[in-house]
Amino acid sequence: MTASLNRVLVTGAAGRIGRATLDVLAASGITATALVLDDPGDLLADRVVVGSATDPAAVGEAMSGVDGVIHLAAIPVPDRNPPQEVFGGNTLATFTVLDEAGRAGVAHTVIASSYAATGLPFSRADRHPEYVPVDVAMPAQVEDPYGLSKQTDELTAAMMVRRYGMSLAALRYPFVGGIGDRLSEHAALLAAQPGAGSRDMWAYLDTRDAARAALLALQVDVSEALVAYVAAPRTLSPYPTEDLLRRFHPGVTHYGPALPGRTVPLDLSDAREVFGFTAEFEYEVAERPLPE
Repeated sequence: MTASLNRVLVTGAAGRIGRATLDVLAASGITATALVLDDPGDLLADRVVVGSATDPAAVGEAMSGVDGVIHLAAIPVPDRNPPQEVFGGNTLATFTVLDEAGRAGVAHTVIASSYAATGLPFSRADRHPEYVPVDVAMPAQVEDPYGLSKQTDELTAAMMVRRYGMSLAALRYPFVGGIGDRLSEHAALLAAQPGAGSRDMWAYLDTRDAARAALLALQVDVSEALVAYVAAPRTLSPYPTEDLLRRFHPGVTHYGPALPGRTVPLDLSDAREVFGFTAEFEYEVAERPLPE
C-alpha cells in the first residue's frame, strides 16, 4: 500500500542527503518542512525551523502539520566530536524525533541508519564480515560510538513501532556522494588502493538515489520496523568483487552463489522487494583485473 503524503518533515535538511531529499519531495509535489541547526537561506522548503533534533520543543514545532518524517540529522562519523556527543547526540535525536512523531500521530517515518552498524568501517582492529552478501541479520562487531549509535537507532525504531504503531524504515546507507561531490575522488582512491574500500565492502550510493530511497520507503506501509541496505548494485571499485574478497576478506563464507563481476556484496533484496528501490544513478567504472 502506498501512502499519500502532503507535508514531510526532513531533519538535517541542510546536509548532503537532506538537500537531495528536499529536491525529490519538491519534484513529487510534496511540501517540505526543514529542521536545521542553522538556516542557510537556500533550502527548497516552504517552512524552515531552526533548532536541534534533540530538542523536543523544536521538533514539536517542526512536526506541526506533517504526515511523514525523514530523519537524517546526525553526527556522521565517530572521530570529529567527543564520543559522548556522537553516541548521545545521535541516539537522543532519533528518540526525540520518533517520539514526537508518534505523539503527533504521524504514520510514516524513515530514519537514516548506516552500514557502519556492522562495526566494520571504523574498527581499530582488522575485522571481516561473517559472510557475504552482508545482510541486516549478520552479527555486528561494533567498537565505535557512531556504529553503536546506529545500532541503537534501529532498536529505538523497533520500540517506537511497538509503542505508536507507525510505519518505519531504517535505511542502512553506504558511502554516499555525487559525481562532483566525493564519488570521483573516492573512485580514484579505490582504483589506486584496492584495499581502501574493504571495510565498506566497496559499496556506495549516489546522493540522488539516497533521497529517492527515503521517499519510496516513506510511502510504503510496513507492519514492523524495517531495516534495509540501500546501495548501487555494483561496487565503486573497478576490480571483480570475488577477487577483492579473496584478497582482503580471505575465507569469508558465501551463503549464495559467487558474486559476478562487480556485484556489491550487500543484500539489497529488502529494499527492492518491500519498497521497490533499485539505484538509478551509477558511477561509470570500467572493470579490469585486480593487479598483483
